[in-house]
Amino acid sequence: MTRRLPFHYGWIVLIVTFFTLIVAAGVRSMPGILILPLEKEFGWDRSAISFAVSVNLLLYGLVGPFAAGLMNRFGLKRIMILGLVLLITGILLTTIMRTNWELVVLWGIMVGFGSGMAALVLGATVVNRWFVTHRGLLMGILTASTATGQIVFLPLLASLTEKEGWRNAVYTVAIVLGILLPTVLILMKDSPKQMDLLPYGAKEGDAIPSPPGGNPFLEAINALREGMRSKNFWLLAGSFFICGASTNGLVGTHMVPACSDHGIPEVRAASLLALMGLCDLVGTVGSGWLSDRVNNKILLFAYYGLRGFSLLLLPQAFDPESDKLSLFAVFYGLDWIATVPPTVALTAKTFGREKVGMMFGWVVAFHQVGSATAAYGAGYLRTTQGHYDNAFMLAGALCVITAVSIFAISTKKEIAIPENAELAT
Repeated sequence: MTRRLPFHYGWIVLIVTFFTLIVAAGVRSMPGILILPLEKEFGWDRSAISFAVSVNLLLYGLVGPFAAGLMNRFGLKRIMILGLVLLITGILLTTIMRTNWELVVLWGIMVGFGSGMAALVLGATVVNRWFVTHRGLLMGILTASTATGQIVFLPLLASLTEKEGWRNAVYTVAIVLGILLPTVLILMKDSPKQMDLLPYGAKEGDAIPSPPGGNPFLEAINALREGMRSKNFWLLAGSFFICGASTNGLVGTHMVPACSDHGIPEVRAASLLALMGLCDLVGTVGSGWLSDRVNNKILLFAYYGLRGFSLLLLPQAFDPESDKLSLFAVFYGLDWIATVPPTVALTAKTFGREKVGMMFGWVVAFHQVGSATAAYGAGYLRTTQGHYDNAFMLAGALCVITAVSIFAISTKKEIAIPENAELAT
């Protein structure tokens, strides 16, 4: 049956993965919309709600490398289905919660685990398993699913929350997840070998690396140990820590509340995030195309540097009568997660294609530690200082420093030596 298709089955896998990541991104975009309604309904302060968001973002990252190991051991489809079931269950149960600790358990832990199984490591694993050519461009497209999720879900969910209440917004996302679940069950395939195919772009006789097939948890831990002995790993992980802090953790979580502080309506603020998502779609796909052609260190230097300067100027843009925020949304959106394709490329060059899923998973874990730190830290600064200005300016300064540090990354492939290895004679 598969051989009669007029195209490679990898394209179907790519499309299913893209839509899975879109919906997962929609789930991850919800906290920015829910903070104010939860404050009003339950009387929780912003730092308490931000703590639950921080737990979610942290687990989203920490689960990634283990999810990559589980994908190697049990297959892409099973782990994707498990992640979707956790997302559906977690978000539906939040509609009957009554205490802040329930928010932490449901949105922080359960949705955090589910998100981690439908994260960027899924995209990296699919691209490197199913494709030999165009990897940078395809990784850019899958990364752009986050932007597409913002474009599709943020204005809709903000409008639903304002008109029908936050619970109806949650029900809407749960329905979409429920539709996606059988789609993954029917169409998703674990590898080209399962379909008696070679990866797209491969030729007969090409060496096709097999993913590690041992204990997924030990594989993930061993990957981290290997990474910790690599200078490149720490530079990539450190830069991604700042990436997560300045995007998902700060702007993604607190942009809507920050706009509200300056008298900008929630729906308009959510529309600004959607505009960022639209520009991010263009920027990230373009970044994927560029990462196949341009020095990836130069790309990362430009991305972090421009992001830093835009954040330093952001506190001056909160004016309901001005177009400055719209200009910021366009400029910042083009750069939102354009960092991902060159970071994946440098990770693959350092550790090899067969390990890129788990190694990039650990890099993403640092991204989410940064996200969690900024989500809680910005909420704490807002609670104690009454504004977000210092949070935005600190993130901007760290982005500029990160831009300079990128040039310390080596472009030569590193081969980590096991701790107990003996010297060859």
